[in-house]
Amino acid sequence: MFAEKVCAVTGHGYTYAQTHKMSVTFAASLRTKLKLKNDDKVAIILPNIPEYPCTILGVLQAGCIASMMNPVYTSHELKRQLEVIDCKAIVTSKISYANVKQAMNELKINIPVILVENEGLPEGTIKFAELAEDFNIDVDCLKSVHRSPKDVAILPFSSGTTGFPKAVVLTHESVVAMNNMIIDPEVVVIKETTATYQAVLPAILPFFHIFGFNALMVNQLTQGCKLVTMPFFKPDFFLETIVQHKADVLFIVPPMVVFLGKHPAVKPEHLASVSGIISGAAPLSATDAAAVLSKNKNIVFRQGYGLTETNGVISVGRNNDGNHAAVGHVMANCEVKIADLKTQEALGPGQEGEIWFRGPNVMSAYYKNEDATKEVLEGDWYKTGDIGKYDDKKYLYVTDRLKELIKVKGFQVPPAELETVLRTHPKILDCAVLGIPDPISGEVPKAFVVLQGGQEIDPMEILEFVNKQVAVFKNIKEVQFVDSIPKSPAGKILRKDLKQKYC
Repeated sequence: MFAEKVCAVTGHGYTYAQTHKMSVTFAASLRTKLKLKNDDKVAIILPNIPEYPCTILGVLQAGCIASMMNPVYTSHELKRQLEVIDCKAIVTSKISYANVKQAMNELKINIPVILVENEGLPEGTIKFAELAEDFNIDVDCLKSVHRSPKDVAILPFSSGTTGFPKAVVLTHESVVAMNNMIIDPEVVVIKETTATYQAVLPAILPFFHIFGFNALMVNQLTQGCKLVTMPFFKPDFFLETIVQHKADVLFIVPPMVVFLGKHPAVKPEHLASVSGIISGAAPLSATDAAAVLSKNKNIVFRQGYGLTETNGVISVGRNNDGNHAAVGHVMANCEVKIADLKTQEALGPGQEGEIWFRGPNVMSAYYKNEDATKEVLEGDWYKTGDIGKYDDKKYLYVTDRLKELIKVKGFQVPPAELETVLRTHPKILDCAVLGIPDPISGEVPKAFVVLQGGQEIDPMEILEFVNKQVAVFKNIKEVQFVDSIPKSPAGKILRKDLKQKYC
Protein backbone atom coordinates (compact mmCIF):
# COMPACT_ATOMS: atom_id res chain seq x y z
CA MET A 1 0.00 0.00 0.00
CA PHE A 2 1.29 3.45 -0.90
CA ALA A 3 2.29 5.77 1.91
CA GLU A 4 0.47 9.06 2.23
CA LYS A 5 3.09 10.94 4.15
CA VAL A 6 6.44 10.19 5.66
CA CYS A 7 8.78 12.31 7.77
CA ALA A 8 12.01 13.20 5.97
CA VAL A 9 13.86 13.24 9.32
CA THR A 10 12.65 10.06 11.04
CA GLY A 11 11.14 7.99 8.22
CA HIS A 12 7.98 7.62 10.31
CA GLY A 13 4.75 7.84 8.34
CA TYR A 14 1.18 6.73 7.68
CA THR A 15 -0.82 5.23 4.83
CA TYR A 16 -4.00 6.85 3.55
CA ALA A 17 -6.08 4.23 5.37
CA GLN A 18 -4.28 4.92 8.64
CA THR A 19 -4.70 8.66 8.24
CA HIS A 20 -8.42 8.29 7.63
CA LYS A 21 -8.86 6.05 10.66
CA MET A 22 -6.82 8.34 12.91
CA SER A 23 -8.57 11.53 11.79
CA VAL A 24 -12.02 10.02 12.41
CA THR A 25 -10.91 8.73 15.82
CA PHE A 26 -9.40 12.11 16.69
CA ALA A 27 -12.65 13.84 15.68
CA ALA A 28 -14.72 11.52 17.86
CA SER A 29 -12.35 12.09 20.78
CA LEU A 30 -12.65 15.85 20.45
CA ARG A 31 -16.44 15.55 20.67
CA THR A 32 -16.66 12.98 23.47
CA LYS A 33 -13.50 13.31 25.58
CA LEU A 34 -12.94 17.06 25.25
CA LYS A 35 -16.65 17.92 24.80
CA LEU A 36 -15.99 20.25 21.86
CA LYS A 37 -18.95 21.49 19.87
CA ASN A 38 -19.67 22.79 16.37
CA ASP A 39 -17.71 25.98 15.61
CA ASP A 40 -15.35 25.63 18.57
CA LYS A 41 -11.91 26.81 17.53
CA VAL A 42 -8.83 24.59 17.79
CA ALA A 43 -5.36 26.09 17.38
CA ILE A 44 -2.87 23.92 15.52
CA ILE A 45 0.69 24.97 16.27
CA LEU A 46 2.83 22.30 14.60
CA PRO A 47 5.76 21.96 12.21
CA ASN A 48 5.32 19.87 9.06
CA ILE A 49 5.02 16.33 10.43
CA PRO A 50 3.01 13.27 9.29
CA GLU A 51 0.42 13.86 12.05
CA TYR A 52 -0.55 17.29 10.70
CA PRO A 53 -3.17 16.10 8.16
CA CYS A 54 -4.66 13.68 10.73
CA THR A 55 -4.99 16.58 13.15
CA ILE A 56 -6.56 19.19 10.90
CA LEU A 57 -8.90 16.74 9.15
CA GLY A 58 -10.01 15.47 12.55
CA VAL A 59 -10.73 19.01 13.74
CA LEU A 60 -12.89 19.64 10.67
CA GLN A 61 -14.69 16.29 10.94
CA ALA A 62 -15.55 17.18 14.54
CA GLY A 63 -17.41 20.24 13.26
CA CYS A 64 -14.79 22.56 14.72
CA ILE A 65 -12.77 25.36 13.14
CA ALA A 66 -9.00 24.98 12.70
CA SER A 67 -6.67 27.94 13.17
CA MET A 68 -3.13 27.24 12.02
CA MET A 69 -0.29 29.13 13.71
CA ASN A 70 3.47 29.32 13.25
CA PRO A 71 5.25 26.90 15.63
CA VAL A 72 8.34 29.13 15.87
CA TYR A 73 6.37 32.10 17.15
CA THR A 74 7.32 33.57 20.51
CA SER A 75 4.87 33.67 23.42
CA HIS A 76 4.29 37.36 22.61
CA GLU A 77 3.20 36.52 19.06
CA LEU A 78 1.12 33.47 20.03
CA LYS A 79 -0.63 35.42 22.77
CA ARG A 80 -1.91 37.93 20.22
CA GLN A 81 -3.31 35.23 17.94
CA LEU A 82 -4.79 33.04 20.68
CA GLU A 83 -6.52 36.11 22.08
CA VAL A 84 -8.14 36.84 18.70
CA ILE A 85 -9.70 33.43 18.11
CA ASP A 86 -10.74 32.37 21.65
CA CYS A 87 -9.84 28.73 21.03
CA LYS A 88 -11.10 25.79 23.09
CA ALA A 89 -8.10 23.48 22.60
CA ILE A 90 -4.55 23.56 21.26
CA VAL A 91 -2.60 20.91 19.36
CA THR A 92 1.14 21.48 19.47
CA SER A 93 4.51 19.86 20.15
CA LYS A 94 7.17 20.04 22.84
CA ILE A 95 9.10 22.42 20.56
CA SER A 96 6.44 25.12 21.00
CA TYR A 97 4.96 24.12 24.36
CA ALA A 98 6.90 26.56 26.57
CA ASN A 99 5.79 29.54 24.46
CA VAL A 100 2.23 28.23 24.25
CA LYS A 101 2.08 27.76 28.02
CA GLN A 102 3.46 31.24 28.69
CA ALA A 103 0.95 32.80 26.28
CA MET A 104 -1.89 30.92 28.00
CA ASN A 105 -0.70 32.07 31.42
CA GLU A 106 -0.60 35.71 30.31
CA LEU A 107 -4.09 35.39 28.86
CA LYS A 108 -5.26 33.56 32.01
CA ILE A 109 -6.85 30.75 29.99
CA ASN A 110 -6.91 27.07 30.93
CA ILE A 111 -7.79 24.88 27.96
CA PRO A 112 -6.70 21.37 26.88
CA VAL A 113 -3.24 21.21 25.28
CA ILE A 114 -2.57 18.15 23.10
CA LEU A 115 1.04 17.24 22.34
CA VAL A 116 1.99 15.02 19.40
CA GLU A 117 4.91 13.36 21.19
CA ASN A 118 4.45 10.06 23.05
CA GLU A 119 7.09 10.43 25.78
CA GLY A 120 8.28 13.00 28.29
CA LEU A 121 5.11 15.10 28.20
CA PRO A 122 4.71 18.00 30.66
CA GLU A 123 2.19 17.47 33.42
CA GLY A 124 -1.36 18.39 32.51
CA THR A 125 -0.99 17.88 28.75
CA ILE A 126 -2.77 15.26 26.65
CA LYS A 127 -1.01 12.73 24.45
CA PHE A 128 -2.16 12.94 20.82
CA ALA A 129 -2.18 9.15 20.55
CA GLU A 130 -4.74 8.94 23.37
CA LEU A 131 -7.16 10.84 21.16
CA ALA A 132 -6.17 9.70 17.66
CA GLU A 133 -5.34 6.04 18.29
CA ASP A 134 -8.15 5.01 20.66
CA PHE A 135 -9.74 2.83 18.01
CA ASN A 136 -12.32 1.44 20.43
CA ILE A 137 -14.04 4.80 20.66
CA ASP A 138 -17.61 5.03 19.34
CA VAL A 139 -17.47 7.24 16.25
CA ASP A 140 -21.26 7.39 15.87
CA CYS A 141 -21.18 10.74 17.66
CA LEU A 142 -19.92 12.23 14.38
CA LYS A 143 -23.28 11.48 12.73
CA SER A 144 -24.67 14.49 14.56
CA VAL A 145 -22.05 16.80 13.02
CA HIS A 146 -23.61 18.79 10.20
CA ARG A 147 -21.66 21.44 8.34
CA SER A 148 -22.86 23.62 5.47
CA PRO A 149 -20.73 25.08 2.66
CA LYS A 150 -21.07 28.51 4.27
CA ASP A 151 -19.73 27.37 7.64
CA VAL A 152 -16.21 28.46 8.61
CA ALA A 153 -13.54 25.81 8.03
CA ILE A 154 -10.23 27.48 8.87
CA LEU A 155 -8.90 30.70 10.39
CA PRO A 156 -5.34 31.18 9.13
CA PHE A 157 -3.58 34.44 9.92
CA SER A 158 -2.57 37.20 7.51
CA SER A 159 -1.40 40.75 8.01
CA GLY A 160 -3.61 41.86 5.14
CA THR A 161 -2.45 45.05 3.49
CA THR A 162 -1.20 46.64 6.74
CA GLY A 163 -0.99 46.17 10.45
CA PHE A 164 -0.98 43.19 12.77
CA PRO A 165 -1.92 39.63 11.78
CA LYS A 166 -5.65 39.12 11.38
CA ALA A 167 -7.61 35.85 11.32
CA VAL A 168 -8.95 35.22 7.81
CA VAL A 169 -12.41 33.63 7.60
CA LEU A 170 -12.34 30.85 5.00
CA THR A 171 -15.43 28.68 4.58
CA HIS A 172 -15.68 25.04 3.54
CA GLU A 173 -17.12 26.29 0.25
CA SER A 174 -14.16 28.57 -0.46
CA VAL A 175 -11.54 25.91 0.39
CA VAL A 176 -13.24 23.34 -1.86
CA ALA A 177 -13.56 25.90 -4.67
CA MET A 178 -9.83 26.67 -4.50
CA ASN A 179 -8.87 23.01 -4.59
CA ASN A 180 -11.19 22.31 -7.53
CA MET A 181 -9.53 25.12 -9.48
CA ILE A 182 -6.03 23.71 -9.25
CA ILE A 183 -6.93 20.23 -10.48
CA ASP A 184 -7.81 21.79 -13.84
CA PRO A 185 -5.94 19.73 -16.50
CA GLU A 186 -4.08 22.85 -17.66
CA VAL A 187 -2.99 23.65 -14.12
CA VAL A 188 -2.54 20.36 -12.28
CA VAL A 189 1.03 19.62 -11.25
CA ILE A 190 0.85 16.21 -9.61
CA LYS A 191 -0.30 13.27 -11.67
CA GLU A 192 -3.00 11.24 -9.95
CA THR A 193 -1.88 8.04 -8.23
CA THR A 194 -2.51 4.75 -10.03
CA ALA A 195 -1.88 1.10 -9.15
CA THR A 196 1.71 1.45 -10.37
CA TYR A 197 2.58 5.12 -9.86
CA GLN A 198 2.64 7.58 -6.97
CA ALA A 199 4.06 11.09 -7.27
CA VAL A 200 6.41 12.33 -4.54
CA LEU A 201 6.37 15.87 -3.16
CA PRO A 202 8.73 17.18 -0.45
CA ALA A 203 6.43 19.21 1.82
CA ILE A 204 8.85 21.98 2.74
CA LEU A 205 6.43 24.93 2.73
CA PRO A 206 4.78 25.09 6.16
CA PHE A 207 1.25 23.73 6.42
CA PHE A 208 0.21 26.71 8.58
CA HIS A 209 0.87 28.92 5.51
CA ILE A 210 -2.08 28.98 3.09
CA PHE A 211 0.14 27.89 0.17
CA GLY A 212 1.35 24.90 2.19
CA PHE A 213 -2.10 24.08 3.54
CA ASN A 214 -4.03 24.09 0.28
CA ALA A 215 -1.54 23.44 -2.54
CA LEU A 216 0.80 21.07 -0.71
CA MET A 217 -1.37 19.26 1.79
CA VAL A 218 -5.08 19.25 0.96
CA ASN A 219 -4.79 19.25 -2.82
CA GLN A 220 -2.06 16.64 -3.02
CA LEU A 221 -3.99 14.32 -0.72
CA THR A 222 -6.83 14.40 -3.26
CA GLN A 223 -4.33 13.26 -5.90
CA GLY A 224 -2.98 10.40 -3.80
CA CYS A 225 0.48 11.96 -3.61
CA LYS A 226 3.22 10.85 -1.22
CA LEU A 227 4.08 13.81 0.98
CA VAL A 228 7.56 13.84 2.48
CA THR A 229 7.10 16.20 5.41
CA MET A 230 10.02 18.47 6.21
CA PRO A 231 9.81 20.31 9.57
CA PHE A 232 12.60 22.74 8.67
CA PHE A 233 14.66 23.97 5.73
CA LYS A 234 18.38 23.32 5.59
CA PRO A 235 20.02 23.37 2.16
CA ASP A 236 21.87 20.03 2.41
CA PHE A 237 18.86 18.32 3.97
CA PHE A 238 16.57 19.68 1.24
CA LEU A 239 18.83 18.37 -1.52
CA GLU A 240 19.20 14.99 0.19
CA THR A 241 15.43 14.67 0.48
CA ILE A 242 14.87 15.48 -3.20
CA VAL A 243 17.39 12.84 -4.28
CA GLN A 244 16.56 10.15 -1.72
CA HIS A 245 12.82 10.23 -2.36
CA LYS A 246 13.10 10.96 -6.12
CA ALA A 247 10.88 14.02 -5.88
CA ASP A 248 8.64 14.62 -8.89
CA VAL A 249 7.49 18.14 -8.11
CA LEU A 250 8.59 21.02 -5.90
CA PHE A 251 6.34 23.71 -4.43
CA ILE A 252 8.76 26.37 -3.23
CA VAL A 253 9.30 30.10 -2.64
CA PRO A 254 11.72 32.46 -4.46
CA PRO A 255 14.69 32.15 -2.05
CA MET A 256 14.60 28.37 -2.58
CA VAL A 257 14.47 28.88 -6.35
CA VAL A 258 17.51 31.14 -6.15
CA PHE A 259 19.30 28.51 -4.05
CA LEU A 260 18.54 25.71 -6.53
CA GLY A 261 19.52 27.80 -9.54
CA LYS A 262 22.58 29.69 -8.36
CA HIS A 263 24.21 27.87 -5.47
CA PRO A 264 27.32 25.98 -6.64
CA ALA A 265 26.47 23.03 -4.37
CA VAL A 266 23.34 22.29 -6.43
CA LYS A 267 24.22 20.01 -9.34
CA PRO A 268 22.04 18.80 -12.24
CA GLU A 269 21.85 15.36 -10.63
CA HIS A 270 20.04 16.86 -7.63
CA LEU A 271 17.16 17.88 -9.91
CA ALA A 272 17.24 14.87 -12.23
CA SER A 273 13.94 13.40 -10.94
CA VAL A 274 12.07 16.73 -10.85
CA SER A 275 9.50 17.27 -13.61
CA GLY A 276 7.77 20.39 -12.31
CA ILE A 277 8.30 23.40 -10.04
CA ILE A 278 5.82 26.01 -8.87
CA SER A 279 7.12 29.09 -7.09
CA GLY A 280 4.79 31.28 -5.08
CA ALA A 281 4.41 33.62 -2.08
CA ALA A 282 6.45 36.40 -3.76
CA PRO A 283 7.32 37.44 -7.34
CA LEU A 284 10.34 35.90 -9.05
CA SER A 285 12.43 37.08 -11.99
CA ALA A 286 12.66 35.14 -15.24
CA THR A 287 16.45 34.96 -14.86
CA ASP A 288 16.09 33.07 -11.58
CA ALA A 289 13.82 30.55 -13.27
CA ALA A 290 16.29 30.21 -16.15
CA ALA A 291 19.09 29.37 -13.70
CA VAL A 292 17.11 26.37 -12.45
CA LEU A 293 16.20 25.25 -15.96
CA SER A 294 19.88 25.33 -16.92
CA LYS A 295 20.32 22.36 -14.59
CA ASN A 296 17.33 20.42 -15.93
CA LYS A 297 15.75 21.76 -19.12
CA ASN A 298 12.86 19.26 -18.86
CA ILE A 299 11.39 20.87 -15.75
CA VAL A 300 8.05 22.62 -16.28
CA PHE A 301 8.61 25.81 -14.29
CA ARG A 302 5.72 28.09 -13.33
CA GLN A 303 4.89 30.90 -10.98
CA GLY A 304 1.70 31.24 -8.99
CA TYR A 305 0.17 34.20 -7.18
CA GLY A 306 -2.28 34.37 -4.33
CA LEU A 307 -2.87 35.53 -0.78
CA THR A 308 -4.28 34.04 2.40
CA GLU A 309 -7.43 36.08 1.72
CA THR A 310 -7.89 34.23 -1.61
CA ASN A 311 -7.17 30.77 -0.21
CA GLY A 312 -3.68 31.02 -1.66
CA VAL A 313 -4.46 31.34 -5.36
CA ILE A 314 -5.37 34.03 -7.87
CA SER A 315 -3.34 32.89 -10.88
CA VAL A 316 -0.85 30.25 -11.95
CA GLY A 317 1.13 29.47 -15.07
CA ARG A 318 -0.29 26.83 -17.38
CA ASN A 319 1.66 23.72 -18.35
CA ASN A 320 4.62 24.51 -20.64
CA ASP A 321 3.60 28.12 -21.31
CA GLY A 322 7.23 29.24 -20.96
CA ASN A 323 6.49 32.75 -19.65
CA HIS A 324 8.52 32.73 -16.45
CA ALA A 325 8.25 36.46 -15.79
CA ALA A 326 4.46 36.35 -15.33
CA VAL A 327 2.48 34.84 -12.46
CA GLY A 328 0.32 33.02 -14.97
CA HIS A 329 -3.31 33.32 -15.96
CA VAL A 330 -6.25 34.01 -13.65
CA MET A 331 -7.95 30.85 -12.36
CA ALA A 332 -11.17 29.55 -13.88
CA ASN A 333 -14.42 31.11 -12.57
CA CYS A 334 -12.44 34.10 -11.24
CA GLU A 335 -11.83 37.68 -12.34
CA VAL A 336 -9.05 40.23 -11.92
CA LYS A 337 -9.41 43.97 -12.38
CA ILE A 338 -6.43 46.30 -12.62
CA ALA A 339 -7.83 49.34 -10.81
CA ASP A 340 -6.58 52.88 -11.34
CA LEU A 341 -5.02 54.03 -8.06
CA LYS A 342 -7.00 57.29 -8.05
CA THR A 343 -10.30 56.56 -9.80
CA GLN A 344 -10.51 52.77 -9.21
CA GLU A 345 -11.65 52.42 -12.82
CA ALA A 346 -10.57 49.30 -14.69
CA LEU A 347 -7.41 49.73 -16.78
CA GLY A 348 -6.43 48.04 -20.04
CA PRO A 349 -3.50 45.82 -21.09
CA GLY A 350 -0.05 47.11 -20.12
CA GLN A 351 -1.37 49.67 -17.62
CA GLU A 352 -0.33 49.32 -13.99
CA GLY A 353 -2.77 49.60 -11.10
CA GLU A 354 -3.91 47.79 -7.98
CA ILE A 355 -4.87 44.14 -8.49
CA TRP A 356 -8.49 43.50 -7.46
CA PHE A 357 -9.79 39.95 -7.42
CA ARG A 358 -13.10 38.18 -7.11
CA GLY A 359 -14.00 34.52 -7.16
CA PRO A 360 -15.52 31.71 -5.09
CA ASN A 361 -12.30 31.29 -3.09
CA VAL A 362 -12.22 34.79 -1.52
CA MET A 363 -12.44 35.14 2.25
CA SER A 364 -15.71 36.14 3.92
CA ALA A 365 -14.10 38.62 6.30
CA TYR A 366 -11.37 39.21 8.83
CA TYR A 367 -12.58 37.50 11.99
CA LYS A 368 -14.11 39.99 14.42
CA ASN A 369 -12.46 42.90 12.59
CA GLU A 370 -15.09 44.83 10.67
CA ASP A 371 -12.93 47.89 10.03
CA ALA A 372 -10.10 45.89 8.44
CA THR A 373 -12.65 43.95 6.36
CA LYS A 374 -14.17 47.15 4.98
CA GLU A 375 -10.73 48.37 3.94
CA VAL A 376 -10.14 45.46 1.56
CA LEU A 377 -13.58 44.25 0.40
CA GLU A 378 -15.38 46.42 -2.16
CA GLY A 379 -18.59 44.49 -2.77
CA ASP A 380 -17.37 41.08 -3.89
CA TRP A 381 -13.97 42.46 -5.00
CA TYR A 382 -10.93 41.89 -2.79
CA LYS A 383 -8.33 44.65 -3.04
CA THR A 384 -4.96 42.90 -2.82
CA GLY A 385 -2.69 45.86 -2.11
CA ASP A 386 -0.40 44.61 -4.90
CA ILE A 387 0.42 46.58 -8.05
CA GLY A 388 0.31 44.74 -11.36
CA LYS A 389 -0.73 44.62 -14.98
CA TYR A 390 -1.76 42.15 -17.66
CA ASP A 391 -0.68 41.87 -21.28
CA ASP A 392 -2.51 41.21 -24.55
CA LYS A 393 -2.31 37.45 -23.90
CA LYS A 394 -3.84 37.92 -20.44
CA TYR A 395 -0.72 37.01 -18.54
CA LEU A 396 -0.75 38.64 -15.11
CA TYR A 397 2.32 40.38 -13.69
CA VAL A 398 2.93 41.57 -10.12
CA THR A 399 5.20 44.59 -10.27
CA ASP A 400 5.09 46.33 -6.89
CA ARG A 401 3.27 46.60 -3.55
CA LEU A 402 0.95 49.22 -2.19
CA LYS A 403 0.81 47.47 1.14
CA GLU A 404 3.47 47.87 3.75
CA LEU A 405 4.27 44.22 4.34
CA ILE A 406 7.86 43.02 4.14
CA LYS A 407 8.22 39.65 2.39
CA VAL A 408 10.96 37.55 4.02
CA LYS A 409 11.39 34.17 2.30
CA GLY A 410 7.73 34.35 1.33
CA PHE A 411 6.51 35.12 4.87
CA GLN A 412 4.65 38.32 5.72
CA VAL A 413 6.33 40.65 8.19
CA PRO A 414 4.17 43.65 9.19
CA PRO A 415 6.33 46.71 9.98
CA ALA A 416 3.76 47.91 12.52
CA GLU A 417 4.39 44.85 14.68
CA LEU A 418 8.13 45.50 14.85
CA GLU A 419 7.58 49.22 15.39
CA THR A 420 5.36 48.46 18.37
CA VAL A 421 8.13 46.42 19.96
CA LEU A 422 10.75 49.08 19.19
CA ARG A 423 8.70 51.81 20.85
CA THR A 424 8.69 49.94 24.15
CA HIS A 425 12.45 50.51 24.46
CA PRO A 426 12.96 53.36 26.95
CA LYS A 427 15.65 55.07 24.85
CA ILE A 428 13.63 55.17 21.61
CA LEU A 429 11.43 58.19 20.85
CA ASP A 430 10.15 57.20 17.41
CA CYS A 431 10.83 54.62 14.73
CA ALA A 432 9.85 53.08 11.41
CA VAL A 433 10.63 49.76 9.74
CA LEU A 434 11.12 49.14 6.03
CA GLY A 435 11.98 46.12 3.95
CA ILE A 436 15.33 46.35 2.19
CA PRO A 437 16.56 44.01 -0.57
CA ASP A 438 18.43 40.88 0.46
CA PRO A 439 19.96 38.34 -1.95
CA ILE A 440 18.93 35.35 0.17
CA SER A 441 15.66 36.31 1.83
CA GLY A 442 14.27 38.65 -0.83
CA GLU A 443 13.76 41.35 1.77
CA VAL A 444 14.76 41.88 5.41
CA PRO A 445 13.50 44.42 7.95
CA LYS A 446 15.55 47.54 8.64
CA ALA A 447 14.76 49.88 11.54
CA PHE A 448 15.04 53.67 11.40
CA VAL A 449 15.26 54.98 14.95
CA VAL A 450 14.93 58.39 16.59
CA LEU A 451 16.44 58.36 20.08
CA GLN A 452 15.14 60.17 23.13
CA GLY A 453 16.97 63.44 23.78
CA GLY A 454 20.46 62.95 25.22
CA GLN A 455 20.39 59.17 24.83
CA GLU A 456 22.97 56.92 23.19
CA ILE A 457 22.72 53.23 22.43
CA ASP A 458 24.58 50.55 20.53
CA PRO A 459 22.57 49.34 17.50
CA MET A 460 23.28 45.75 18.57
CA GLU A 461 21.40 46.39 21.81
CA ILE A 462 18.34 47.40 19.79
CA LEU A 463 18.60 44.33 17.57
CA GLU A 464 18.85 42.04 20.60
CA PHE A 465 15.93 43.81 22.34
CA VAL A 466 13.55 43.34 19.41
CA ASN A 467 14.69 40.05 17.93
CA LYS A 468 14.30 38.05 21.13
CA GLN A 469 10.59 38.96 21.12
CA VAL A 470 9.75 37.86 17.57
CA ALA A 471 10.14 34.84 15.32
CA VAL A 472 13.48 34.50 13.53
CA PHE A 473 12.14 35.44 10.09
CA LYS A 474 10.92 38.77 11.53
CA ASN A 475 14.33 39.68 12.94
CA ILE A 476 15.52 43.22 12.22
CA LYS A 477 18.85 43.02 10.41
CA GLU A 478 19.98 46.64 10.48
CA VAL A 479 19.44 49.81 12.52
CA GLN A 480 19.95 53.36 11.27
CA PHE A 481 19.63 56.40 13.52
CA VAL A 482 17.75 59.37 11.99
CA ASP A 483 16.65 62.80 13.19
CA SER A 484 12.96 62.31 12.40
CA ILE A 485 10.44 59.95 10.78
CA PRO A 486 8.50 61.55 7.88
CA LYS A 487 4.76 61.45 8.55
CA SER A 488 1.51 62.72 7.07
CA PRO A 489 -0.60 65.37 8.88
CA ALA A 490 -2.65 62.46 10.25
CA GLY A 491 0.47 60.89 11.74
CA LYS A 492 0.86 58.04 9.23
CA ILE A 493 4.45 57.05 8.45
CA LEU A 494 5.40 58.10 4.91
CA ARG A 495 7.37 55.00 4.02
CA LYS A 496 8.01 56.06 0.43
CA ASP A 497 9.58 59.32 1.63
CA LEU A 498 11.67 57.41 4.16
CA LYS A 499 12.82 55.00 1.48
CA GLN A 500 13.70 57.78 -0.96
CA LYS A 501 15.72 59.67 1.64
CA TYR A 502 17.67 56.82 3.24
CA CYS A 503 17.57 53.83 0.88
